[in-house]
Amino acid sequence: MTVSNDDIRMQVEADMNNVINFLKKKIANRAVSPDGIDSQIMKADAQFVADMLKTVGVNARVEQSNQEDGTPGAWEVVGSKIVDPSKPTVLLYAHHDVQPASQDDGTWQTDPFVGTIKADRLYGRGASDDGAGIAIHLGALKALGEDLGVNIKVFIEGEEEMGSGTFIPFVQSHQDDFRADIMIVADSGNWSDQVPSLTTSLRGNTALDVTVQVLKEPRHSGAYGGPVLDAHTLAAMLISSLYDDKGQLAVPGVKSQEVVGGLQQDVDENQWRQDAGLLPDMTLAGTGSLASRLWVKPSVTVIGIDAHPVDGSFNVIAPSSRFRLSLRTAPNQDPAEAQKALGDFLVAHAPFGSKVTWEGADSGRGWAMDADSPVSKVAQKALADAFQTEIVNQGQGGSIPFIPDLCRIFPQYQVLVTGPEDPQSNAHSPNESQSISLLRKSIIAEAFMLKGFAQLA
Repeated sequence: MTVSNDDIRMQVEADMNNVINFLKKKIANRAVSPDGIDSQIMKADAQFVADMLKTVGVNARVEQSNQEDGTPGAWEVVGSKIVDPSKPTVLLYAHHDVQPASQDDGTWQTDPFVGTIKADRLYGRGASDDGAGIAIHLGALKALGEDLGVNIKVFIEGEEEMGSGTFIPFVQSHQDDFRADIMIVADSGNWSDQVPSLTTSLRGNTALDVTVQVLKEPRHSGAYGGPVLDAHTLAAMLISSLYDDKGQLAVPGVKSQEVVGGLQQDVDENQWRQDAGLLPDMTLAGTGSLASRLWVKPSVTVIGIDAHPVDGSFNVIAPSSRFRLSLRTAPNQDPAEAQKALGDFLVAHAPFGSKVTWEGADSGRGWAMDADSPVSKVAQKALADAFQTEIVNQGQGGSIPFIPDLCRIFPQYQVLVTGPEDPQSNAHSPNESQSISLLRKSIIAEAFMLKGFAQLA
């Protein structure tokens, strides 16, 4: 007999203490991948997750990936639960590694590696990103139990916070473990702790290292300054030429697009300004909805610049200036195309005859959900039913490059990006936390999704 929605709700509610205890243990594991993706700490954490998956019927194992040079890589968790080969197969993704967390500057209000409950929130590094993503998968599978009507494959990554460098090579050497019809990536956010979302799009990203050269070698600013502008000043002029008078990126060939699935609700500017820590007199750059500027329009950020430090500076004209630009691209644009367009623009707009050269760095494609597919419709209904409110879908300004990479290997994938976070989760920041009520509803929603996918066969 198929489990009812009410049964799922009751099962999840009854299991929440176990979910919280799992997250507290997960936080205490200190699975900080920047401290070493191949460490014994990361291996032990992967085994902990695998053992938990076994308790809900997943045949889980731990395997180590390999770096490009053949050296040992991250500890990955792989598993499956096959109930009926004729039914759809769903790949559940999350990651078990977490960001570092330092208490030295006093910004953490609790010990980051001791799960601490305050009101409706569990505090600790990885409580939300992405321990709660793993908890959603565990909770949904437990709630469905023997009434699971789809086949399950699981991949819990061990180096997401380090850029997923060995993910795709691992997939290519383990393709059977990743063959599926639907993929749920539980590593994103919601409109609020009360209003759920599917992530409908992710921007792509690319980077350029740009050099502006003025002189063959340094010259005294008193003897040559005036007729010769220093390279840093010219670099600033060059960067400013990328924008129109509204502060909107205006580079031919770097494209924009409409919000995927339509804009259901714009981002609240006052709350967003507060969350961003924006100074009160700052005017927002660009035009159009705030959501479109964050989700689907391109943006450029100067993320590094080589210059002499202020301390110890002296009166010399800098002969060259080198800086790195990070370009976030519209979800559907090829980042290599956007990179070339930006580089060509910079060369063509070299100020005062300076010499501008550039080199491209790594790129990652964006992604856009098929908002009208049957799979997306099932997911949206499951979220609305679980939260008992209308959902507000949203794009994300960041990137998850492995999603389009996986879709190239497995073109049949229907990808859903869900997640446990809300605007107060502080992922990657001090005082990371997870809303417990949001987590409970997210578990219910994923169980509803899996139940609904079984009817698509």
